[in-house]
Amino acid sequence: MINTYVIDRRLNGKNKSAVNRRRFLERYRKHIKKAVNEAVNKRSITDMEHGESISIPSEDIREPSFGSGRGGRRTIVNPGNKEFTTGDRVRKPQGGGGQGQGSGDASNSGEGMDDFTFNITQDEFLEFLFEDLELPNLVRKDLKEMSDFVYRRAGFSSQGVPNRINIVRSLRNAHARRIALSGKSRKRVKELQALIDEEMAKDEVLRNGQNLADWEEELTRLQAKIKRLPFIDDFDLRYNRSEKVPIPSNAAVMFCLMDVSGSMTQSTKDIAKRFFLLLYMFLRRNYEKIEVVFIRHHTSAKEVDEEEFFYSRETGGTIVSSALRMMHDVVKDRYPPSAWNIYAAQASDGDNWNDDSPQCRELLSKAIMPLVQYYSYIEITPRDHQALWHAYEEVQANHPDSFAMEQIIDASDIYPVFRQLFQRKSA
Repeated sequence: MINTYVIDRRLNGKNKSAVNRRRFLERYRKHIKKAVNEAVNKRSITDMEHGESISIPSEDIREPSFGSGRGGRRTIVNPGNKEFTTGDRVRKPQGGGGQGQGSGDASNSGEGMDDFTFNITQDEFLEFLFEDLELPNLVRKDLKEMSDFVYRRAGFSSQGVPNRINIVRSLRNAHARRIALSGKSRKRVKELQALIDEEMAKDEVLRNGQNLADWEEELTRLQAKIKRLPFIDDFDLRYNRSEKVPIPSNAAVMFCLMDVSGSMTQSTKDIAKRFFLLLYMFLRRNYEKIEVVFIRHHTSAKEVDEEEFFYSRETGGTIVSSALRMMHDVVKDRYPPSAWNIYAAQASDGDNWNDDSPQCRELLSKAIMPLVQYYSYIEITPRDHQALWHAYEEVQANHPDSFAMEQIIDASDIYPVFRQLFQRKSA
């Protein structure tokens, strides 16, 4: 019994359909993107990390084809029946010929085809969700610690572990070695074979038996010498070599400032939390080297962890400047602008003490904006804007490229506003 083992060394051998799936997603990107955007408006933000079912209209997946049209003379024999004869007019079926399970709409022509439906994975959903989004003005900073490394190919080595052996290079070396060591012998083998053939072509009386015997003996010896050469030797083996190369890091920190004062109703707080959850998912998915600082404030500000930021019920009055002062202090203590890209996102209902709004404007204009790459402010309210919004408008006028502000009225505005604030800008 002979056992045959087939080793698949092709790239992407275990996931042969991955390339085809990626090609399919690229081809129908417009439909998938539309479905993802619609799904965002129907879901809660906490349910964003699941996949989605995508339907593509049947007319969009039809492939072009060639067919022969009617022409010439044709003789067709159709099966007959007892109800109709030649010349009878057949009434078209009323209401169509059935309906598909996918769309639920019947076809007027009596024919129909279901829409093509498939599911995208969690990673694919998030990829389309955050497509064309980025942190604005992100630049490389000089870091004190370079903890990011990548392994890159660095040629070949004659020593290594078996799983890093380069088969192609090893076989090439073995072939070159066999040619080098047996080249002279192979050339002599050809010469001897030609001499023997020439001698054998002569008449038997004219043949030189001694020469034939000597040539055949030498030929046998050389052929045995060539066969003794090993097909592959330890000397031929080559291993893939890689080296650890440090790569520049884009170190960034995002400050999340949320108003939790008494004027923030529960629905307003929920919208603010949803916005920050979406921001948090975006940061964690697209940026490995990023830190997030959570600051809640009412009359006083406090730096908190993720759990307390999203779920604490603490409340109080409203002094927005307390959060801005805390952010400035944290930046000075832990995040020097020479080494960090600094971002901030602030959510509030716009309610603030009238004498505190000018302080917020001064803190932003003179202390914070010179340090940050980008500052975004969302105001969650259906009412007319108050003093804080107008104070921030002055900041935006002086920093149009690094300060953005938008209004959110209800939950359906969260994702469009988020995309507006973090839309990738052309260079």
